[in-house]
Amino acid sequence: MGRDDNKTGGNNARSLPQTPKNQKIKPADMKEEMAREFAELRSLQPKRERMNANEKKRK
Repeated sequence: MGRDDNKTGGNNARSLPQTPKNQKIKPADMKEEMAREFAELRSLQPKRERMNANEKKRK
């Protein structure tokens, strides 16, 4: 609410953001992209564990 206690929302409140057609991807492509990202995260995890082990040895 604003200073004037106007209870009606703005024009933007009733609309949802739209995705342009050229930015939309197919669900199958989305699954593939997510799988690649998860695989990348899994490959980063052992590196982090090695770095943490090296830091513990130094202390």
